Amino acid sequence: MRCVSQKKRWIYTVISSVILVFAYCYWTQRPTGTVDVGPNQSRKALDVLNERLQDVQPSYGNIPYVLKHNVAGRLALNGCVCEADKKPAIDLPFSQVLFPRVWVQDNFHTAFQEAELAKVKLRRKQEFNSLQQRYQTPAEVLVIAEANSPLQFPTQGVKVRPLKTILIPGLAIKEKQRPLHTVNLTATLGTFDVSATVDGVSVDMVGEMHVRLSSATLSSLNRQLQFITYTNTVFHSRTADTVQFETEGHQSVFTIKVEHAVTPKLYYSGITEEYNISALVTIATKTFLRYDKLQDLIDSVRQFYPTVTIVIADDNEHPEPVRGPHIEHYIMPFAKGWFAGRNLAVSQVSTKYVLWVDDDFIFTSNTKLEKMVEVLEKTTLDLVGGAVREATGYTASYLHTISVEDGGEDGDCLHIRQGYHHVVQGFPHCVVADAVINFFMGKTDKIRQVGFDPRLSRAAHLEFFIDGLGSLHVGSCDDIIVNHASKIKLPWGMTDKEKAYKQFRYYSPSSGEIRDSLFFFKNRLQCLSSD
Repeated sequence: MRCVSQKKRWIYTVISSVILVFAYCYWTQRPTGTVDVGPNQSRKALDVLNERLQDVQPSYGNIPYVLKHNVAGRLALNGCVCEADKKPAIDLPFSQVLFPRVWVQDNFHTAFQEAELAKVKLRRKQEFNSLQQRYQTPAEVLVIAEANSPLQFPTQGVKVRPLKTILIPGLAIKEKQRPLHTVNLTATLGTFDVSATVDGVSVDMVGEMHVRLSSATLSSLNRQLQFITYTNTVFHSRTADTVQFETEGHQSVFTIKVEHAVTPKLYYSGITEEYNISALVTIATKTFLRYDKLQDLIDSVRQFYPTVTIVIADDNEHPEPVRGPHIEHYIMPFAKGWFAGRNLAVSQVSTKYVLWVDDDFIFTSNTKLEKMVEVLEKTTLDLVGGAVREATGYTASYLHTISVEDGGEDGDCLHIRQGYHHVVQGFPHCVVADAVINFFMGKTDKIRQVGFDPRLSRAAHLEFFIDGLGSLHVGSCDDIIVNHASKIKLPWGMTDKEKAYKQFRYYSPSSGEIRDSLFFFKNRLQCLSSD
């Protein structure tokens, strides 16, 4: 008995040590910084811009220098590589859990036949160049106001609506007195004029793409420059004009954005000060061969939110009726797929926010939709996830950071890591990440903007956040929890529908190939690294 007792103590000691090491590794790798992501978080940046500080360094190529490699190594060099961590000499138990290794996939191109790969690459290049030409404007080109130039001009922030007129702010010339001061302005998509005239100033070629102003008095010329107008004459809903501003011996370039103002889409949710969840949130889900679990989800939702609308996308071969108040049930073609169902469900949402849940989730008192709405209303986040509690008691938030590294002609490199960026100020249980678990609430318009690729019909989730990188500001709160129905089923205890679901859900030999082809062509990637 004493020997058995000592053995138990030894086992408990080993297990405790493993847990402590795991906890230490996990928590020491978590960022601890807290960042304000509220609507006014850009105020400091605006203040800096308003101060109009410029710090342009001229080129001194003849002066030697020493690289600071730890800084220079972080600069983009238009080339990237996905590198896997080396495997340890001894593969210890739990080593991947305690010390996660980065793995690499770099064979996206194998989704295409070798004979057609060259044509696919050429087509991808053409599509990418077309995309750049379509959306890149002179407004994205770097423009520097050189030091000691007598010309004063706006470096950014000047906008005009198509075919409309604006005053050009900030134009001036600062130089020593001379017999005649002269400036020229030249545009390509519009014309110049003056909204008022100043005595002693000559203005030539008004109403043209080129205007010339001259005066013997510098102050009069600067006063006249305050009345210079620009009128866009070539219609385009999203472009920019390049304006050349010059005087004798000096020339500068700045841009005027030509674009429609974005039409707002406002959602009315009543006049009460409290959040009206029924008017603000729609719950969306997709179901397939699991009507029993879907009914459990509906029953749990109704326990806490009896009037919230539930939108259901259903691609069963033999649909069954799903009835009840505030339920919208949409039938799809048989086995149309996971992301197609998401698209359908989200397309029918008319509220400001949509909550996505799987059909086997169960609401509890910890599934606080009000908290999600509060985070979205009080921050700049577009989407906030929660946590999912499994039947075993384990709770997961599934947080990831995503980055894309420039890779040149061969495509870019996608890097996915577990973790998050920082804590949200004012919400200590919430963090900012790039991807969250399959339980999230987001702004309906932003989710539609990214969309769900319907070609991903079986297994997909991170692909949505990869497509949304740069468009979605994502967060997660670990104190908003939904339960997950038990997945533990012995083979001999499974029903025919459960067996069919398992086959459809987890067996699809072409799903990996489809995903790789989308990564390669649509996302223009050459490889993926992840831990």
